[in-house]
Amino acid sequence: MNPTLAFDVYGTLIDTHGLVSKLRETAGEKAEEFSRIWREKQLEYSFRRGLMQNYESFAVCTRDALDYACAFCKAPLTARQKDDLLERYRTLPAFGDAEESLKALKASGFRLFAFSNGSAEAVETLLAAAGIREQFLGVVSVEELRSFKPNPAVYSHFLRKSGASGDGAWLISSNPFDVIGALSAGMRAAWVKRSPEAIFDPWGCEPTLTVSGLDELEEHISAFMVNGGVQVR
Repeated sequence: MNPTLAFDVYGTLIDTHGLVSKLRETAGEKAEEFSRIWREKQLEYSFRRGLMQNYESFAVCTRDALDYACAFCKAPLTARQKDDLLERYRTLPAFGDAEESLKALKASGFRLFAFSNGSAEAVETLLAAAGIREQFLGVVSVEELRSFKPNPAVYSHFLRKSGASGDGAWLISSNPFDVIGALSAGMRAAWVKRSPEAIFDPWGCEPTLTVSGLDELEEHISAFMVNGGVQVR
């Protein structure tokens, strides 16, 4: 079986800071900080809910994080403005390297899946709006387990749903916590280091591969397979 690639969606394929220009209308010069805080709290709330076993959907985590960002940045958005931002969040843009990179990987025989904390419905909407849904064999969401990455159970869930084995499956993510989670669950993982300033968590493990963009994946994963596991950073 050809290698299976599990693509994280938010932050890897889809730009979670794609609303900065819109945020400038309400948050002004704090728009970039607002976007950063919104994303950080979105993830933090999913981690906390997973640990507490008090599940609410990723959309709820996103909504609550938006409320926090408004309070933190002292940006008193109206209910209508918040609803507008949350609706726009459902159609965030893909990164510029996503479409062509996915096409190349699919043409090379890789089995591509989207694997996300988001609900299946939300992810389907995102990928369709970004014009990349057709590149995937399917969407695997954590919602069926009522938990979130990096719970090891969700990576096992992905393997079951995709019909892949641990050493034949790769997680592709720009989020270090996600990469570490997949490695801990026995998968291989490629870290997409989109910024030279990005830091991988010093937890005593390293990504199987590190790339600066999705357009490097096909070459590096193929080389890894041919060379019997030589890491590329």
